[in-house]
Amino acid sequence: MPQTASIYDQEHEDFRAVARSFLEREVVPHHAQWEKDGQVSREVWRRAGEQGLLCFDVDEAYGGAGMKDFRYNMVLTEEISKVGASGLGFPVHTDIIVPYISTLGTEEQKQRWLPGLVSGELISSIAMTEPGAGSDLQGIRTSAVDKGDHYVVNGSKTFISNGVMSDVVVVVARTDPDAGHQGISLLVLERGMEGFERGRNLDKVGLKAQDTAELFFDNVVVPKTNLLGEEGQGFIYLMQNLPQERVSIAAIAVAACEHVLELCLSYAREREAFGRPIGKFQHNRFLLAEMATEVHIARVFVNDCVTRLNEGTVDTALASMAKWWTTELQTKLVDRGVQLHGGYGYMSEYPIAKAFVDSRIQTIYGGTTEIQKEIIGRSLGI
Repeated sequence: MPQTASIYDQEHEDFRAVARSFLEREVVPHHAQWEKDGQVSREVWRRAGEQGLLCFDVDEAYGGAGMKDFRYNMVLTEEISKVGASGLGFPVHTDIIVPYISTLGTEEQKQRWLPGLVSGELISSIAMTEPGAGSDLQGIRTSAVDKGDHYVVNGSKTFISNGVMSDVVVVVARTDPDAGHQGISLLVLERGMEGFERGRNLDKVGLKAQDTAELFFDNVVVPKTNLLGEEGQGFIYLMQNLPQERVSIAAIAVAACEHVLELCLSYAREREAFGRPIGKFQHNRFLLAEMATEVHIARVFVNDCVTRLNEGTVDTALASMAKWWTTELQTKLVDRGVQLHGGYGYMSEYPIAKAFVDSRIQTIYGGTTEIQKEIIGRSLGI
């Protein structure tokens, strides 16, 4: 297969070796049990923190490594995908949630939360989606009423990744019911606050070890010191941070595509039918040729996006292009992979079957494919 020009330096490969060793030692032997449990252990979070695998872009002053280079994030994503460790919420924590605190937090907030988030003592989640509002963030109803020195939060959220285990939750709430998108703010709710309850750990089609929960807020008193950034600017902050989230999801998708291709190539070489390996049949050879081509295109595309992200030149439209195209490709390739495997592809013990069920959410969370196309269309003046 043609090799894509690497965007990694030796430091990234050294980090890859650390990540790979950690996953083989601390994750692979336990992941099947975590899938039965519906969540990973808190211990694996702490051990990941000890190995420097969480929030490595956080400044050294707060316990991080200060590595503000998204190539490290992508390396970790690749290694997680290779072992099928879909229950680990590390990318959600590091790539998506903690940057809100790093960029918007006051000095007091950073001192209070970042060291624990880096060490794995604290687990984070972000609560955007509601039972009646998904991709349309302006439709959220969770309210935060100003009471002087605190807010009173009421409402509910659903489909929250890391929702069961999280200690620090960035909640998207409406602080002004009459101001449209300018009435949305970000508040940090913490485990143990009175009136803050978790619902059930949701029973999903895939990602069985990734805890995903409903959250309920019943007159939760949240001090003003837990407001992230400025009141009324929450929607803008979300729009500023969503491009990195979508590039992160695209990185997960391309790593998954590469994993699926390897699974299919291996199977096509080993499985025999009518006296020869199935990869020798023209249909399958052409199928694999198409898959290899599309995976190559996806890798080049995402590498370019990550390079631009590091340069600060990724715009919303490009991130949306990467998110929808790579995730749709992922679902297409894994479906073809199941077909190639025949009956074995439908057996849960085969990695391709797990890849199949784990992939389906990719075109939905982080903004659906349809939303991404709408964003791109608007950027074209249409």
